[in-house]
Amino acid sequence: VQLQASGGGSVQAGDSLRLSCAVSGRISSNYGMAWFRQAPGKEREFVAAIGWSGGSTHHADSVKGRFTISRDNAKNTVYLQMNVLKPEDTAVYYCAADRTWSGRGVAFRRAYDYWGQGTLVTVSS
Repeated sequence: VQLQASGGGSVQAGDSLRLSCAVSGRISSNYGMAWFRQAPGKEREFVAAIGWSGGSTHHADSVKGRFTISRDNAKNTVYLQMNVLKPEDTAVYYCAADRTWSGRGVAFRRAYDYWGQGTLVTVSS
């Protein structure tokens, strides 16, 4: 199983970016996906998560109303649409997959079995 994150870049505050995470290999029949981020000198933190059908989504309070997680199972890809970016959103963004999605504990790193390599998002003021 491999997770390939892409779409990061350098933008100005207020701009938008869309991150993608392509999954190759078989995980399970109903795996969940998530995005985490890690800013320099800080712990990796939860950003958003989504269940297999896309009907169950979770977003961290810090990104609610600005970021939206979605997925296209036909393409084995999960997305993170990021709008109204702020300098404090600067971080390396990682995608992750949970083989046994339950919708509980989605904000905890230990819930996820597979991780991508990360893509850097830099937001300047």
